[in-house]
Amino acid sequence: MNAPSQVVVPPSPQVTWRTHYALFMLAIIYIFNYIDRLVVSILIEPIKLEFGVSDTLIGLLSGVAFALFYTVFGLPFSRLADRFGRKPVIAVACIAWSLMTMFCGLASSFVVLLICRIGVAVGEAGGSAPSVAMVSSLYPQGQRSRALAVLLMGPAVGALVGLALGGWIAEVYGWRWAFIATGAPGILLGLLLLLTVREPPRAEVTPAQQGSDGFVQTLTSLLATPSYLLIIIGGSLAAVAGYAIATWNPSFLIRSHGLTLKEAGLLMGLGGGVISVLGTLACGWFTDRMTARHRGWQLGTALLGSLLSIPFCLAFYLWPADTAFHVGSVAVPTAGLFYAGFAFFGMWWSVPCFGSMSQLFPANKLAQATAILFMGITLFGVGLGPLVVGMLSDLFKQAAGEEALRYSLASTVSLLALSCVCLAFAIPRYVRQVNNNFSAD
Repeated sequence: MNAPSQVVVPPSPQVTWRTHYALFMLAIIYIFNYIDRLVVSILIEPIKLEFGVSDTLIGLLSGVAFALFYTVFGLPFSRLADRFGRKPVIAVACIAWSLMTMFCGLASSFVVLLICRIGVAVGEAGGSAPSVAMVSSLYPQGQRSRALAVLLMGPAVGALVGLALGGWIAEVYGWRWAFIATGAPGILLGLLLLLTVREPPRAEVTPAQQGSDGFVQTLTSLLATPSYLLIIIGGSLAAVAGYAIATWNPSFLIRSHGLTLKEAGLLMGLGGGVISVLGTLACGWFTDRMTARHRGWQLGTALLGSLLSIPFCLAFYLWPADTAFHVGSVAVPTAGLFYAGFAFFGMWWSVPCFGSMSQLFPANKLAQATAILFMGITLFGVGLGPLVVGMLSDLFKQAAGEEALRYSLASTVSLLALSCVCLAFAIPRYVRQVNNNFSAD
């Protein structure tokens, strides 16, 4: 199979209150997906203190170990979702990763904690891609980017709640209770999704599309689609920088700006998280508005946001330590003002890239195509981002001392420029493919 599958453009789905309720439930579950994933970043310092491990091993815990197992299980779970329904796969996955997050709080050693984090990764592998595919089936094209923006607020809101609440719980009750408290709600959410949300009807596919392609055939078919590989590479490069920043920012503020654990969590969570939510919603609105004028803006928005985020991010890491103002008892460094700009534009690559999947692929391959995009983002972003920064921090320590983390984080920002190059090359290929899909309909 050398050619990509022809996309059959389905009739626009009818939007009702049940549609919005399903989106609400999926968005809440996706938020807890990221709360459970990111809470470990605010707990790095107490975990290091208790188990006596290096930054490299912490990078392994929060990055490579999570990413490898997430990647291995992502496509099989998405194939199940495409064939048998997305709702049950998402619900069971949510319950599974929530239980494993709670078990992290019971870990008796670093090895046990690592095994529990692997369990979280396996569970979360069944939630992300099927959720994107389900939302794409719920809403018509003219509203899809805004709907996906609501879903993809998960990383921003997850950072807001996970870092702020996790930091407070860790400081008051200890780091173990932070895992237990953030994991517990997901069990109830998984049950609610299973019992109260209706599976949306999926678009009809042709008999030829009903074939039982194996993994290799499916992967070959998807990668034969123009622009798809460039979208994967561009998203993965952006994710390397993004996940490195999300994981290590609290420690950077503690080490380089003298903030406490709670202050770092509040600044990254409440400050960066709220602004990231606004940025993600703005991206969805802007993408729908501009794509109605020209289809190239589906990826053009991702390119624009990534370009705008680069100077803000560099300024955040290279600005010297001082205090601009206080919010209550929290001292806000001047550098935090630049982080606000990065937080607004830093995730603009995600909504357009995920939204483009529904225009490139038929319904019976949508979750799988999305899963492979998630695999690239997770394997390189979650896997390499935290680990590379941890290794660079250890490497720079002799020369830079406590400022080693500052320069290791700043060095990863260059990957955003490479992401922009990939997106720029992807845009004309994407436009040609989508025009062909619609003209053939």
